[in-house]
Amino acid sequence: MSMHLPASAGYDILPRSFYERDALAVARDLLGALLVHVTPAGTVSGFIVETEAYLSRGDPACHASRGRTKRNAVMFGPPGRAYVYFIYGNHYCFNAVTGPEGSGEAVLVRALEPREGLEIMAGRRGREHRPHNLTSGPGKLSAALGIGKEHNGMSLLAPPLFIACGRRMDPSQIGSSGRIGIREAADKPWRFFIQGNPFLSR
Repeated sequence: MSMHLPASAGYDILPRSFYERDALAVARDLLGALLVHVTPAGTVSGFIVETEAYLSRGDPACHASRGRTKRNAVMFGPPGRAYVYFIYGNHYCFNAVTGPEGSGEAVLVRALEPREGLEIMAGRRGREHRPHNLTSGPGKLSAALGIGKEHNGMSLLAPPLFIACGRRMDPSQIGSSGRIGIREAADKPWRFFIQGNPFLSR
């Protein structure tokens, strides 16, 4: 079943050109943007407050660093698509493919500040959750927004799953650090976040 947003929805969806840039630039610029999923149960969304960049060159933590495989093939496709993978045997991680086609880059969305559909999100998490805990991690946000393996390779340029303009961030509001939960290249300061935001993963 196809779903279309009404013209009155007012979302300004990010164009493909936004994603055609270096993953480091996209990771910073995604902060404050709105990740939206239009589902049969209702629309759920949240402002992106934490990201991590993964580059195929010089980044052994990137899934594409050793070349193209069946698992990471989406990373080498057109930018502006979802790269969704299963990890630790229990949750999905949502990424946006970036860079020129064939480059094998992506940005992991680590945390959201919930905006729409909080009751739907809480229901999907399977138990009572405070808003601060609904989407404060990559696995949590995928579960809350209903993002799974069926979304791998899906375009982010139109409903049902897309990223739209949200809050404009001042550079002084953006912090960076090493990436979380990886063994290799964890020291690279490629995790970006909105400083002081209560919805960060940690």
